[in-house]
Amino acid sequence: MLLASFAAQGADVLRVGSKRFTESYLLGEVIRQTAAPHTQVEHKQGLGNTAIVFEALKSGNIDIYPEYLGTIDQEILKHKSPVSLQEINRELASFGLAAAVPLGFNNSYALAVRGSDRQLGLETLGDLSRHPGLRLGLSHEFIGRADGWAGLAARYGLPHTPTGLDHGLAYQALSARQVDVIDIYATDAKIRQYGLHVLKDDAGYFPRYDALLLYRLDIAQRFPDAWRALQQLQGKISADDMLAMNAGAELEGKPFSEVAAGFLSNGKQQARQAGGVQARLFDGQLWRLTREHLLLVLLSVLSATAIGVPLGILAAYVPRVRHAVMAVVGVLQTVPSLALLAMLIPLLGTIGVVPALIALFLYALLPIVRNTSIGIEQVPGGLRMAALALGMTKRDRLLHVDLPLALPVILAGIKTAAVMSVGTATIAAFIGAGGYGERIATGLAINDNDMLLAGALPAAALALLTQFAFDMLERMLTRYRRMPFDRH
Repeated sequence: MLLASFAAQGADVLRVGSKRFTESYLLGEVIRQTAAPHTQVEHKQGLGNTAIVFEALKSGNIDIYPEYLGTIDQEILKHKSPVSLQEINRELASFGLAAAVPLGFNNSYALAVRGSDRQLGLETLGDLSRHPGLRLGLSHEFIGRADGWAGLAARYGLPHTPTGLDHGLAYQALSARQVDVIDIYATDAKIRQYGLHVLKDDAGYFPRYDALLLYRLDIAQRFPDAWRALQQLQGKISADDMLAMNAGAELEGKPFSEVAAGFLSNGKQQARQAGGVQARLFDGQLWRLTREHLLLVLLSVLSATAIGVPLGILAAYVPRVRHAVMAVVGVLQTVPSLALLAMLIPLLGTIGVVPALIALFLYALLPIVRNTSIGIEQVPGGLRMAALALGMTKRDRLLHVDLPLALPVILAGIKTAAVMSVGTATIAAFIGAGGYGERIATGLAINDNDMLLAGALPAAALALLTQFAFDMLERMLTRYRRMPFDRH
């Protein structure tokens, strides 16, 4: 499954993308299910923020995804003031893209407070300036967006310094009084559940965020029947429809695919409610996610071993380069995983498996290089001198003395790299590389602890199995090395 994604670029498959929040997951499913009767469709769920998904669209890793007019206007095209859809499409055409098919609802950004805090006189965004002590917990994307916090603070003269907070956790943080103000989407189902008060945008800062489809221009030629079907979605999703779908996923725990199917069948198909961790764990996707996760780990660790062991040997035999090699692999280990993935995407011009494998490979290098160097350095000097006295060349000594004696230490480094990679590979799902991280990303997006556990538990089990497998291999190696002595 994972290897097939390398060939997916040339396959005649309609690839749908979505961002990492509930509504985008749902709209992505609506698009997928609408097109599915007419062509082969793949939904790359929860790819990340706007920058990542738009990069995926430009590079052809996906063909279409749900977006919002205001986001295209100000965040993607960087307009200072709203322009018409016609002007937007003239600019998008230079990327080979277009925006069309307004779905029928406006999902504006807004800020909200607890309903009980209205007694502070908080009715509008302008009222926040009179309460500089309020704690703002805003999503990381909103803080960095062109149409987000910086412009909002300047428009209203807000003195606050916001704290970055995952959107899926914001409602709980507000309810627990860990923050006082959060950013929301107008169609969030939890607004009513938590009894929040949405502050009025009295200065008209936020543009309209009409939901529509952002797609590659060649989609109509490549998938004519599917495109005709997708055009029928125009105006079909009202704000109440979207709020109901969000509620079905977030409040009732229904799978995105079933909520979307229920909407497309006009509610005639009732989605079943998920039954806790077990239902999430064994939902028919476990084997696919396991294959993807295993292949990510295996390919990255094997490639790191192929490069790391020779580097470790070089570091052990050439003291002049040892510090340089160790410094480079050590620095690579300190780069945050999400930051490394974000840097690799524009460099490679792609999302998914390739940048994920490169990132995992780089992270796996340090323990392999370090243990290889240490293992060889610990070979007793007397044995080396004896090998040379017997007429062995340096190559023979390396192959028949140094490496066999250093093998347990080298194997321990590979084990450390493999166990680390099992955990780190969950981050790869944030750029569409699959694996158990898909469930973790989804669980974070919708604040679903059962979904989080359905991703975290298999990852933990795989890490333990990996540890056990290497322990068994080490025992077998030790037994094998003792066998000649046991015969005497």
